[in-house]
Amino acid sequence: MKTALTVVALFMGNTGHAETITVAGGCFWCTEADFEKVDGVSEAVSGFAGGRVKNPSYDQVVNGGTGHYEAVQVTYDPDVIDRRQLYDLFFRSVDPLDDGGQFCDRGDSYRTAIWVDDAEDRATAEAAKAAAEAELNQSIVTPILDDAEFYPAEAYHQDYYKSQERLPFSTVGIAVKKETAYERYRERCGRDDRIRAIWGDDAPFLPAS
Repeated sequence: MKTALTVVALFMGNTGHAETITVAGGCFWCTEADFEKVDGVSEAVSGFAGGRVKNPSYDQVVNGGTGHYEAVQVTYDPDVIDRRQLYDLFFRSVDPLDDGGQFCDRGDSYRTAIWVDDAEDRATAEAAKAAAEAELNQSIVTPILDDAEFYPAEAYHQDYYKSQERLPFSTVGIAVKKETAYERYRERCGRDDRIRAIWGDDAPFLPAS
């Protein structure tokens, strides 16, 4: 699908007019990184939604039992981009056919989801889901859920994909910048390869080939 949206970073000025959506797309570092590239998005915050525990920690969520998804709350200017366009981008940034996690990350906390505020929002999300199903000619497993409390993750996780802070040790190297660790993780996890296999080369957040 050729997206009509220009996927470049543009942060809103002080317009006083902002709205949010909350989505889960697997690793929240990746979802945050993708949406902060979108025209009209001022911020994407990594966090948790959909669970039973108030103010959960990252360790609590990934160890299971809280019911939370890794989620991202996206703040945007509806005069620049609308909710339907954001949902269309979301579906094409994930594997919506996988109900066991995303890419190399397995388990309930890595499943996909959209949370909606009201009947109008639900109808918009359902229309985006139906369009994605028609494009793929397959059933999409991503649920559309009633609004849930969103809890921001620890500061350590915010803007991970562009942080220059060095990690003493990581699974992808010693004393590497978070930015570099993120890039290596994303490549090794196979996220972009799988998205390309599902959606084709014009999926909105794929790196230039």
